[in-house]
Amino acid sequence: MPKKSPESSSPTGLPAPRFMSVVEANRWQKVRLVRSFLQVLIAVLRVHPDVVITTGAALGYFAVRLAKLLGARTAWVDGIANAEELSLSGMKAGAHVDFWLTQWEHLAKPGGPQFHGSIL
Repeated sequence: MPKKSPESSSPTGLPAPRFMSVVEANRWQKVRLVRSFLQVLIAVLRVHPDVVITTGAALGYFAVRLAKLLGARTAWVDGIANAEELSLSGMKAGAHVDFWLTQWEHLAKPGGPQFHGSIL
């Protein structure tokens, strides 16, 4: 029996999922941030997504900014860990996404993230 390629469809008729590994970095690791940015750039150019949904951090910020340049719809969900204030990445990404959510009602505000309930 011929081997299925990673690009072939699953039994449900949907495309098989693809995964890419990207170096994790934070704002204090400048060289790693540049490397992460380049890896996310390559991934976004390869996949050319229609939609990007992320819960954040630097990699998510890079992904929504780059995907938006290619015409993708974007959504940011500020994670459950950010209960007292929005994440730095979330604050920066908010102006560039189509849909911005927070999981904490007290952090929602006009012109900012919306609250539609929490995940947990």
